Parts: sequence; C-alpha cells; structure tokens
Amino acid sequence: MKITPKRELIGNEGRVILDTVRRLHRRNAVEHLLKLVKKTHPADMAWVFRHLNPEERKSIFSILAQTESEMVGDFLSELDKSIMLEVVENLTPRFMEYIVRNMDSDDAADLLEALPDEVANEIRKLMEKESREEVDQLLQYHPETAGGLMSPDFMALDGELTVGDAIQKIQDRSEEKEMSFYLYITHSDEGMLSGVLSLRELLMHPSYRLLKNIMNPKVIAVTTDTDQEQVAHIVSQYNFLAVPVVDESYKLVGIVTVDDVIDVIREEATEDFLQMAGAGKDREILLKSTIANASTRAPWLFASWIGGVIAALIITFFEDELHKVLALAAFIPIVMGMGGNIATQSSTIVVRGIATGRINLDDFFKIIFKETKVGLLLGSVYGVILGVLAYFGYSETANLGLVVGLAILFCMTLATTVGTFVPLIFRRLNIDAAIATGPFVTTAIDILGVMAYFLIAKFFLNL
Repeated sequence: MKITPKRELIGNEGRVILDTVRRLHRRNAVEHLLKLVKKTHPADMAWVFRHLNPEERKSIFSILAQTESEMVGDFLSELDKSIMLEVVENLTPRFMEYIVRNMDSDDAADLLEALPDEVANEIRKLMEKESREEVDQLLQYHPETAGGLMSPDFMALDGELTVGDAIQKIQDRSEEKEMSFYLYITHSDEGMLSGVLSLRELLMHPSYRLLKNIMNPKVIAVTTDTDQEQVAHIVSQYNFLAVPVVDESYKLVGIVTVDDVIDVIREEATEDFLQMAGAGKDREILLKSTIANASTRAPWLFASWIGGVIAALIITFFEDELHKVLALAAFIPIVMGMGGNIATQSSTIVVRGIATGRINLDDFFKIIFKETKVGLLLGSVYGVILGVLAYFGYSETANLGLVVGLAILFCMTLATTVGTFVPLIFRRLNIDAAIATGPFVTTAIDILGVMAYFLIAKFFLNL
C-alpha cells in the first residue's frame, strides 16, 4: 500500500467533479468518464460515490469493473463498507478473486472481512495457495487489533548482515515491501525482533559494519492482540511512521503503518462523538435508511424520555409549591439547562482525555476534585448573576433570588462532579467511557437538578 497525500473533497472542487461524473454518465460518455476517473485519486472518487444515488453507483462501478479492473481494488478499499457491499453484490467470485489478487494483503483481508461469509469463502477457494494463506493469517485476528490492521509486507534483515549486503537486499526487494525506510532487524531462524534501523542511519555507516552493531535495540512494538486505539496512541505519541507487530514469541509478523493509524484515529473519534451525542456508534449512520437510522437512535433517546418523565413527576409532586410561588416555574429550564450543559462539557473533556492518554486513572480523585472546583466557581458566578436578576425581577418573593442562586450553584457543582465521575468509573470497569456522555449524564443531572431546586425552594421559602 503506497502512502500518498489524501484529502477529502469539499466545497466547489468536489461539487464540480461530482457534477461532471453525473453529466458524463447521463450522456453515456464512457471514454471521457474513464479519463476523469483515472485522473482522480481513489479516495476522492470514494467521496463522489458517497453522493451518488444507488443506481448511479452501480452503473458507474460496472463500467469501471469492465474496463479498469486493475484499479478497482484500490477504489474498493477507499469506499464506505455499506457502499462497497452495494456495488460488488452482482460481481462473480471469479472476478472478485481477480480484484483481490491485485490488492495488498491487508486491504484484501479487509475486503473479505466485510463480505458475507459464503461469498468470501467462494473467493478464497479461487485464490492461489500462497495468497490465501497470507490473507487467512490476517483474517484470524480481530479487525480492530494490531493483527487485523497490520501488513505482512515489511523489510526485515538479519542482524549478522553487513551494511553493504543490507543495501543490496533493499535494492532487490524494496518494491515488494512496505515502509522500507524502517528496517527491522531480526535474529535466529525464527525471525525474532531484536532492533530497528532507519534507512538514513544505514546509509551513514561503512559497508563492512554489521547491522546488529548499529541498530537501536530499544524497539517499541505491539502484539497482534493490541487494541487499535492503543496502537494509534503509540504511533501518535512517538511520531512513528510505522510500528512493528510481534506474536507471543516476539516473532516479527507485520507492521502497522501511519496511514492505517490515521484511519483508526478518525474512526475512534467518530465513534466517541456519536456515542457522546447519543446516536449509537455506527460510523456510517448517515448512509443508512431512515428506519435503520431511527432504530439506532431510539434507545438513546428513550433514556432522555425516561428522564423527562421523571422530571415531570417531580415537578407535579411540588405542584402546591408552584401554585404558591408561580415564579419558580420560570427558572426550571435554566437550572436544567445549565446543569446539563456543564455536565456534557466535563464528560467530553474526560472522555477525550482518556482517549488521548492525557488522563491518568491513578489521579481519579484529583481529576474529580478539579472539575468540582470548576463547577463551584462557574456555579457561583452564574448563581449570583441569576440570583440578582430573580431578586429584582420578582420582588414580591424576597428569597427567590437566594433560591435560584443556590440552585444554580448546587446543580452546576453536582453536574461537573457527576460528569467527571461517571466516565472515569466506566473506564475503570473497561466500559467505553463515551457512553456516559450521552443522554445518561445529562438526564441524571436534569432529574437531580429539578429535585434540588424544589427542595431548596421549599426550605428557604417556607413552602
């Protein structure tokens, strides 16, 4: 897999290419359409396909498959999974085998992983033994681990080689391998990882020197079952272009390159944001049907609905108090809104801190205490401001300003504490912390905020 600069089309440039593709397709100008496709990067064509309707996708892909079959593999590896499955559903296993044959083994494994089992098995039966075994080795790992991400095409050299011999081997094999500017040094016939050497460092030493004497033995590696999020964290923390993958016996079995890590970072961030918004974790939710989209979001909204019902019951329970001081009703939305907003802020900060490694769980109480102080400070500021407004705006109830101010102070302080505590607890229990930032935290704060507001009012207004 070649690493080339990729950007997502936006604005006028993307719209021009999309409109041109549609126009050429409508006119059946196949030759001009193919010329445009050849000049457009596969990642950019994937963006175009995302904005075509299903009939246009299938028709244009059929043209590509019949005339430009060698580039189909690169194109498929860039498509969203749902679109990819849509356009290949009518292709024969024999043709799919031809496509897989021209793909890098890690991309081929990803493609077969996405296909229905029966289709993938038919394709595998048609593959050459060597290619099938290589792909099967990758398929045995979970797709969201280092083993599922890695490429088996890496440059490994024996530590007993001289610099001159190593340079000759690199010249002979560089086209077959990926990321050849990182050279992994192994020892013994088992291919045990013993060090790493950059291509630049290799060229700076005399030809007679042994690799084992110039390599860096402190190589940072991951195992095949390391979670992809941890792999991404290692690559971003140490600014690597690739990280080696070893098995349980420390045998070098592959590498994860930075282009795959960037995709992982985007995927994980997207999942976190979707979960924090209470929209599930399916990255392709916008590509789903209306019914499927609604079905994904309905359970999360149900939590908000339950919270709203409970809050309504609490308000009903204090109905007599509301009749006595009708002005209390005016400040309910503010109390609920301020608490929910600051809870979401705290949860978001903590979730992203956990994901990026900036939060150490050993500082559990320190983190909670810091956010609580933030809530106390902001609650005091907004409590005073709103209390003054309530005092002068509703002068017939002397203590209303005090009630509103204390309610805001209490609610915002509680919200930051809960918003910080819940995701940290989820993380301690090895549950995705992003779940805590959705409707659960905000709903809990709405309920607790309304309850606290009326209890404070009941006490200070002698209701």
